[in-house]
Amino acid sequence: MVQGSSWVSEFILLGFSSDPTTNRILFIAFLLLYLSSVLGNGLIVTLICLDMHLHTSMYFFLCILSLLDMGSVTTTMPQMLVHLLAQSQTISFAGCWLQMYMFGALGLTESIFFVVMAYDRYVAICYPPRYAVILSWGLCTWLSAGTWACGFFFFVIHTFFTMRLPYLRSLACMDTNLIAMVDLVISVFMVVAPLSLIVASYIRIAQAILKIKSMQPRCKAFSICASHLTVVTFFYAPATYIYIRPNSRYSPEQDKQISLFYNVFTVLLNPVVYILRNKDIKRAFLKEGPGVEGPVVDCPMLRDSIYNI
Repeated sequence: MVQGSSWVSEFILLGFSSDPTTNRILFIAFLLLYLSSVLGNGLIVTLICLDMHLHTSMYFFLCILSLLDMGSVTTTMPQMLVHLLAQSQTISFAGCWLQMYMFGALGLTESIFFVVMAYDRYVAICYPPRYAVILSWGLCTWLSAGTWACGFFFFVIHTFFTMRLPYLRSLACMDTNLIAMVDLVISVFMVVAPLSLIVASYIRIAQAILKIKSMQPRCKAFSICASHLTVVTFFYAPATYIYIRPNSRYSPEQDKQISLFYNVFTVLLNPVVYILRNKDIKRAFLKEGPGVEGPVVDCPMLRDSIYNI
C-alpha cells in the first residue's frame, strides 16, 4: 500500500472473502455473469448494426446504451476477476485513477443518456406523426455525442480533485470538504437532474396515454415504455442510495454488495429486458422476416409510432 515514507503509489483492493475456495467459486460465478453481460449487449449491438430494418433512432439509442453497459462492466470486472485468484491484491495509483475515471464517466454518461431515451419515448407517444421529423438522424447524433461529452467532462473534475490529494497510507491527509462538495455536484448531475427530467417526461406521457379511451391501445402504449422504465428503475435505485444517502448510513460491506448489483446485474438485465420484450430484436435474431411492423395501435395518439415493444 505504501511504497515511500509518506506517499501512496499503490492501493489494496478489499475483496469479498479471504478464503481461497470461496474466491474460486466467486471467480466462476462472476466470470459467467461478465461473459453473459458482454455477450448479451454485444448481441444487441451486432443485430442492430447488421439488420437494416433496425436502423432507426430507437435502436440507435439502444445500441449506444449497450455500448455504455459493455464499457462499464469491462472497466471493473476483469480487474476483480484477476484479484480473486491472484496473490497480490494491489492496484497502482495510475491504474486506480484510470479505473475510477472510466467507470464514473461511463456511469454519468449512461445516467444522462436515459434522459435522451425518455425524450425519445415522449416524442413517439405524444407526437407520433412528427416523430421522424423531430428526432432526425442529425439530432440523434448530437444528443448521443453530447451525453458522452458531458459524462466524460464532468467526471474528470471529480477525478482530478480526488487523485490530487496527498495520501498517507490508506487515508487522504488533508481537508476533504472540497471533494465532498464536488461529489454533491456530481450527484446532482448523475441522479437528481436526470431523474427529474425522466419523471417529467413520463408525467407528460401518462397524461397523453390517459386521453386514450380504448383500453387495448392504452395498455399497448404503457407497454411501449415498460422496458425503459424497468432498466431506469434498476439503474437509479442503487445509484440514488450510493450517491444521495447520508454519510451516517455508510457501510463498506453493504456498499460492496450494492456496487456489485449496480455494476453487474443491472448491465445483465438490459439485454434480458430488451431481447425478451422487443419483437424486432427477436425477429432479427431468429431471422423471421422484416423487423418493423406497421402502426402499433390504430388511434391518433399513437398512429405511425415505430414502437412495438
